[in-house]
Amino acid sequence: MNEQESLANSAASQLPAMPIKVIKMHRLQRDGVRHALEPFPWLVATDTLPDSEHAALYSGFPACAQAGFVPYESAQCGRQLNDLVAEVTAPPFADALGERLGVPAMSKYPVLVTICTRLNKRHGTIHTDSKSKIASALLYLNADWTPGSAGSLRLLSEIDDIESLLTPEIPPVYGTLVAFRRSDCSFHGHLPFEGERRVIQFAWLTDREALARKTQRGHMQRLLKRVFGPLDRWLGARRDNNAAHRD
Repeated sequence: MNEQESLANSAASQLPAMPIKVIKMHRLQRDGVRHALEPFPWLVATDTLPDSEHAALYSGFPACAQAGFVPYESAQCGRQLNDLVAEVTAPPFADALGERLGVPAMSKYPVLVTICTRLNKRHGTIHTDSKSKIASALLYLNADWTPGSAGSLRLLSEIDDIESLLTPEIPPVYGTLVAFRRSDCSFHGHLPFEGERRVIQFAWLTDREALARKTQRGHMQRLLKRVFGPLDRWLGARRDNNAAHRD
């Protein structure tokens, strides 16, 4: 390498990294998505992420031994994952998604981002999400999933019946995006599953106070999981398929 090339490479290394455009916004359009407005607004879009980014996004997950969702922290994640989070939480994507869910200008609401690497069987009980949530989106990053198996998300019409499907269950495979507007009947859950299941969750909240409260609670729960993880796993192994809780 000559001196000119060396200087050029040195200068380039000092330039700020440019965000990588990852999410395919056109996948939110009417063609190629499952979508309904009743009994609550929801949509399912597949192939929202390029295959070329899978390895980087997968490896960019934070190292976390605890099961369940933990607060997103950019310092613990890879660059491509941070770029993806920035895209989904930016106004253009949030507003486009909100339009499909009947939430005008959804970007005006603060957004909470949480990440899950693995689950135990306690997770996935039927619920609606808390009233402080306006809408939620789940973006899956798993390489493959056995169709019809535990861990596939189900959008439901009843809070006490895991078989009351509104649409065929949704395997949590790479690039699948599930979003819905929270309501008193936005029931969802999945059959008990234990193991790796990588997903990013985005929740647009009613106000900043709710964001601060949920963020603080998430950090506290992460600490508790480190201590009581074995008990949590034991309790989960005993839950019924139709177990539910009202948020």
